[in-house]
Amino acid sequence: MSTTGTHLWLTGPDGDGDGAAGGTPDPLPEPDVAVDCHRRLRGPYTGTGSLLRALVPPMRAVRPELPDRHRVEIHAVAPELRALVAAPPRTLTDRAAPAERTRLHPRTRTRRLAHGVVELLLAYAADPGLTRPLVLDFARVDAADPTDQEFLALLLRRAAPERITVVVRAGDSEHAGLSAELRSALEQYAHRRTVPPSAPPRCCPPPSALARTFVAGDGTSADPVERAAYEKEDAHVRGRLHDARAAELQALYEQGEFSIGLGALPYHLERGSDPAAARRVLVAATEHTLAMGYYDALLDLARRAQAVTPDDAPLGTRLALHTKVTTALTLLGQAAEAERLHLRMRERHADPLVQLLSGYALAMLHTRFHPPERRDLGTAKALLTRTIALATDWPDPEQRAFHTTFQENGLALTELRLGNPAEALRLVEGGLDRLRKELPDDKHLLHRSVLLHNRAEVRAALGHLEAALTDHDAVVAMDPHHPEHYFDRADVRRRLGDPAGALADYDRAIELAPPHWESYVNRGDLRLESGDTAGALADLRHAVELEPERADVRASLVVLLLRLGDLPGSRAQVAEGLRHHPDDAHLLCARGLVALRSGEDAAARADFSRALAVDPFLVSALAGRATLAHAAGDDRAAVADLTHAIALDPADPDLLYNRGYVHQQAGRTAAARADYTAALALPGADVAELRARIDECG
Repeated sequence: MSTTGTHLWLTGPDGDGDGAAGGTPDPLPEPDVAVDCHRRLRGPYTGTGSLLRALVPPMRAVRPELPDRHRVEIHAVAPELRALVAAPPRTLTDRAAPAERTRLHPRTRTRRLAHGVVELLLAYAADPGLTRPLVLDFARVDAADPTDQEFLALLLRRAAPERITVVVRAGDSEHAGLSAELRSALEQYAHRRTVPPSAPPRCCPPPSALARTFVAGDGTSADPVERAAYEKEDAHVRGRLHDARAAELQALYEQGEFSIGLGALPYHLERGSDPAAARRVLVAATEHTLAMGYYDALLDLARRAQAVTPDDAPLGTRLALHTKVTTALTLLGQAAEAERLHLRMRERHADPLVQLLSGYALAMLHTRFHPPERRDLGTAKALLTRTIALATDWPDPEQRAFHTTFQENGLALTELRLGNPAEALRLVEGGLDRLRKELPDDKHLLHRSVLLHNRAEVRAALGHLEAALTDHDAVVAMDPHHPEHYFDRADVRRRLGDPAGALADYDRAIELAPPHWESYVNRGDLRLESGDTAGALADLRHAVELEPERADVRASLVVLLLRLGDLPGSRAQVAEGLRHHPDDAHLLCARGLVALRSGEDAAARADFSRALAVDPFLVSALAGRATLAHAAGDDRAAVADLTHAIALDPADPDLLYNRGYVHQQAGRTAAARADYTAALALPGADVAELRARIDECG
């Protein structure tokens, strides 16, 4: 099989070979960039960072706007390029000292960064000056950090091989070391070839030379002879080899090769003669990975830092590492293990700070992070009541003010989820007032912005939209470069009937951040409401390209394609979605809408009913089934479905219009007029059409 125009997945004991078992293969394409992805070299984004370090300098010479457009991703993935690419504007989170960092990146941040790098590469490869595909070769992917594997899965899916040809070398085991997502992408988008082993060397170096080679390769060699020689070498000799290699890497680290400190440097220091140096580098690496949202690496590095921290180290040192381990576990979805570690820490240490921090963390597990069936808001509230009592007795007045406010903010979230928004508002406002009165103006700016944001959310939940907008404005003024502030303010502006302001906020959020599907969905929906169908279509297509597994997003695209009269496009999108998610309610409803538009009423009714069997609260399926019922003359069923839909989504003027129309056609003009009048008061209503209908009702 020809390998021209396809991605390649090379497996076998010799990932550097060119052959394939069972015949003479096509030669492998000559790579433009070849990188080693072994995580032990540079930690998170070992391969992706090496790729950017190779490509960005020449890219900047011919397309300088591209690196500038993706500077957030470049600075995060390849910190060594910070001197070459202008720094992105810093947020309060970026500027906060570790002790004041009360906001963390979501786990999905690495996915957004990866999409941003993919789009950088796609734009570069689309340059008409490139006359052949850009060939990117990634070695030892089976030993790559999850960040690199996530990036490669997205690149394989999104990059057309005639523009970017991806070569993935992944060892001699079919699945070992590969994430499920990357394995699926390789199976779907790459041609697999098995590379036979190279001929063994004619002579073998002495064991001492093999051990030196193993250490010089930063312990990444898969050669069993090298590894055996290293393991048989005297422990003191091994330690001296690691010390020498650590000294070489330390010099590079101090010259600006920062990511070495996330991989090879701590590896050697852990095995050398200076455990204090190992501890310093590991702790620095945990601070970086925590700040960047690289939680798999954080968990590994923090556990290794614990292993080189003596039992008699200060409690604060051990507590800081414990907090990093449990934070990583929590955000990686391992809440049960985080809870076990918190409970063990509480049993071992009566220290007030341990009780305070672990009590808060346990409360958040029960409020946010445990699976729904394991959450217990009553337990969370009891824990926070105790931590607040601890905080109010703190001896240092500034720390007392901060700890009390932080704990009360956690209680506010619990109260909100218990259905007590007024109490949540009281707690947040009390915290803002306390910080304003008891702390210097320049202290805990990040947490003040968090409190303002949370007050905006509570006010919006209470329906106090103008007050919520005032808070969002204040947050944006404090932290103008954080994209999520614009995203959240856009929602309030939209609800207040300010589509232009909401659109400006969505534009700014998208401009500031790496790609995120939800931003494009929300902006696309707003553009559709505003009559910009071309813009809406572009946004929804982009959202589906980013996350094709999001069935609800694909269903929204189907609805828009139907509105534009593109039945073939609608069918294709539904078929692709249902291929992956055959029982998804949104996609079943979308197929019903396609059938309805095609005049296939029986098929449409079956799909709407099947969708509602999966999700009885799916408004679009209720509305679709009501349309069929009305067409069949069953007004009672139509009104019942529309009434149910309106109860689920009372802010949709179209649902009220449709029920009013059914009432009007049945001669119930008073009920029709009431629905039309209610719809008039809602954002997005077709005012002219509704007034005309009201006039018809007399």
